Amino acid sequence: MTDKNHLEGERYYQAQKRVKEIREFYEHLTVYILVNPIVIVVNIMTSPGYLWFVWCLMGWGIAIVLHGLKVFSFPPFFNKKWEERKIREILEKEKNQKTWE
Repeated sequence: MTDKNHLEGERYYQAQKRVKEIREFYEHLTVYILVNPIVIVVNIMTSPGYLWFVWCLMGWGIAIVLHGLKVFSFPPFFNKKWEERKIREILEKEKNQKTWE
């Protein structure tokens, strides 16, 4: 019975963590959408000859895309399997270091 409770608790924790990651992505996207029109207006009002806002939109846009890819598990690297493999690798490395001490 304890193993089942532990498993359910772990599943709940993982689901809670995933929801937090998704919420943080949507917050990031919302800030991007709300702030960039202000950046555009400031650029046009202060220096209409040089449209530097494009660099802000592109730079931040790339960050948004990368964040979304990570949250929704699209990248071929740094996904859950990679994380699990890295965790096992680190634990094994620590275990080996302790045996030498």
